[in-house]
Amino acid sequence: MSTLTRALQRLSLTDFHSVPNFLVAVRMKKWVDKPEIGYGVSYRRKVHFPEEYTIKPLEVTNLGGRDPVTGRLVVKGIGGGIKHKYHWIDWKRDGPKEGPPKVERVVKIMKDGCRTAFIALVAYENELKYILATENMKPGDLLQTSSHIPRIPVRPNEGDAYPLGALPVGTEINCVEKYPGLGGFLVHAAGTCAKVIRKAPDNQVIVQMPSKKEFSLHETCMCTVGKLSNAEHGSTPIGSAQKNRELGNRPRSGWWQRKSGRHGRKLRRLPPPKSFGWNSGDDIEQIKLSLPGLP
Repeated sequence: MSTLTRALQRLSLTDFHSVPNFLVAVRMKKWVDKPEIGYGVSYRRKVHFPEEYTIKPLEVTNLGGRDPVTGRLVVKGIGGGIKHKYHWIDWKRDGPKEGPPKVERVVKIMKDGCRTAFIALVAYENELKYILATENMKPGDLLQTSSHIPRIPVRPNEGDAYPLGALPVGTEINCVEKYPGLGGFLVHAAGTCAKVIRKAPDNQVIVQMPSKKEFSLHETCMCTVGKLSNAEHGSTPIGSAQKNRELGNRPRSGWWQRKSGRHGRKLRRLPPPKSFGWNSGDDIEQIKLSLPGLP
């Protein structure tokens, strides 16, 4: 202790060479910006897309809830799971703006492990692409795609693609474009569909989403007619903890613990019931307000 006291007494503000090493040694910490959730980054898997569109299954790198750059754990509920190939969906369904529609044929319906709805392999001339399959779509069906908006609404079949302005009110749709030319941006989940509610001024169409929210979209936004396939996905139980791990979901917690109120939660009994009945008004005290000098 006396040695430390003498060392501190010899310190001065101008003499930095005499400062002991245990005082100038500072632990440096590297600051890394944390990733933000909800800005177009998937922390479950990273798909390696090639430069050109292809129907070959794409390679996937499982992230397990970690940021691909920093390696930090971002989402705690993701981990493990069976590794699936990714099938590239062509979200843009463009058709001719004049003349007869483009006719495509469904080659096969298949299941994709990276999404909930089934996918369909569609052929047009010498081109192949994947789209989301509708509820009653089957191999051999002919799908029509057109970007023309006629004066009278069309009578579409399930799986056809038309602009919002060409469909009658009450049509069930999916893969709706948010902006013209963007591609199917809304309604991708299995068994879901949106509905055309009404036509609005300024070439707008009101569409009701599966969440009952209403969006006002431009009439030239493309969409697919019908309800998406695999409607039983939402009502099918997982069944076991092992199956949940195969789906890539990490357990939320360990042992089951009774909530005893140790962390501030209070267990209070219910308040007494309120009685609401008709009151004749005889027992109500009447208050008469008056100002001095007034009758």
